Amino acid sequence: MPRSNRPRRTTSRQRSTGAPVQNRSWDLGTDGSWRHHGVSTLQEFSDGAWHVRVIPSYGALKDYVCPGCSQRIAPGVSHVVAWRADGARSNAQQEADRRHWHQRCWNHHAGRA
Repeated sequence: MPRSNRPRRTTSRQRSTGAPVQNRSWDLGTDGSWRHHGVSTLQEFSDGAWHVRVIPSYGALKDYVCPGCSQRIAPGVSHVVAWRADGARSNAQQEADRRHWHQRCWNHHAGRA
């Protein structure tokens, strides 16, 4: 008798109603925008503290120029957004200071800093 490819049980990620289980411990918002913008972390280097956000490839929607190599970051390429974490600047100034880096260029910068 041929093998059936249909699952015999419901998966552990589904309730009896068929709805997916929310298993994240933090609030990510209901609009799902966190998926496109990544999650920020604070990283300490010798040149100061930086907010760092990894942007996944499906969230990279525009062209940017990497300050590490002065080359283009094309849409659809995963990259890093970084900005200084000094408390003296307003949120608008910090937003204007955000720079988009290739992952490798950021790692090189982080190693030097």
